[in-house]
Amino acid sequence: MARRERVVRMSVEQPLWRALTAYRILTMLYAVLLAVFGRDRYDRPWVAIAFLAVMAAWTLGTLPKVAGAVACTKRFLVADLALALTGILLTPLADFEAQHVDGPTLPSIWTAGSVLAFAIKGGWRWAAVASTFVAVVNIIERGEPSRDTFHNVLLVWVASIAIGYVVEVARASERTLARALEIEAATRERERLARDIHDSVLQVLAMVQRRGTALGGEAAELGRMAGEQEVALRTLVSSGLVATTRVSEDAAEGAVVRSVEVDDEEDGAAGAAGAAGRAGRAECDLRSLLAPRAGSRVSFAEPGAPVLLAPAAAKELAAAVGAALDNVRVHAGENAQAWILVEDWPDEVIVTVRDDGPGIPEGRLAQAEGEGRMGVALSIRGRLRDLGGTAELISVPGQGTEVELKVPKASRASRA
Repeated sequence: MARRERVVRMSVEQPLWRALTAYRILTMLYAVLLAVFGRDRYDRPWVAIAFLAVMAAWTLGTLPKVAGAVACTKRFLVADLALALTGILLTPLADFEAQHVDGPTLPSIWTAGSVLAFAIKGGWRWAAVASTFVAVVNIIERGEPSRDTFHNVLLVWVASIAIGYVVEVARASERTLARALEIEAATRERERLARDIHDSVLQVLAMVQRRGTALGGEAAELGRMAGEQEVALRTLVSSGLVATTRVSEDAAEGAVVRSVEVDDEEDGAAGAAGAAGRAGRAECDLRSLLAPRAGSRVSFAEPGAPVLLAPAAAKELAAAVGAALDNVRVHAGENAQAWILVEDWPDEVIVTVRDDGPGIPEGRLAQAEGEGRMGVALSIRGRLRDLGGTAELISVPGQGTEVELKVPKASRASRA
């Protein structure tokens, strides 16, 4: 089995981590040189030497921690910020005049690196919290803060929040781009399959339908079935229910577009096993469960992009749609036309099943439940209730029936 995988990482965030690594090294050297050339101002030079030695060892020893978002943990961020704040508070112990004369703290501008790590890792909210701590400690350290002190802490606060906001926007843009590439790849694959199927299977089914209708008798029934399969196959291909060749991932390194190529001679059993394994781990596309229900008298409309639900929730919702279509056939007749509409909203999925039958007389559902016929109550409403959703039935005598099924994205089935 030959399987080739090509991974393309799109990350505006990763260069920021590399820049932060360089910034921490350079500012560490700057703080050390600043202390060396200004050693005469320290009343207790051993305090400055001890802190700068710890800061230098920490900076060099934790370089892998600022190499990317995965390694940069919350525990590291807190420890890093605590070291910077400790250095600021130790400054008056090394330099007695530090609270009365404006001058650099022991960590100097190295402190900004700790705040920037918060911004890149967690966005502007994390940056605001970290820079607020730095601002408060700087004001405490100064004792008599001057205008320059407030100016410096405000500059760090605004800059870190701005960088955190830019990082959040970049992440959202990367996810959008990855999603667009995924849809583009699926569209190309769908068009390729549509061309192949149109040139072969669909034309054969259309010919069988025409010849069967012309011959009549049992051949007419065969032609009718071929026509239904033609409609179902056209719906399946045009709705894009083919496996996407690219998958977008919100990885810590940035959005990822993964292109997988599998040779045509790949072992069928192994491929099926792999697909089953992926299905057990991933969400299910509701469209793939509803598309086969389309036919000559059932129209299927969907968003054109995967409608993802937990597998259990998708199956229950598809079963509820099947129960609604069964009711159409039983109560509206074999010749009734039905429509299935799928809507994918951010927090829920809505499926509407509508028919052009005679409708349900007022009070008929309550009467059926009283007589023990629980089709709508159990097959439809019961399934949706178990998923944390709702089923609403609207029927006007002579104008058909509409069943609206709503399922939240975070349904009970997915949490189970």
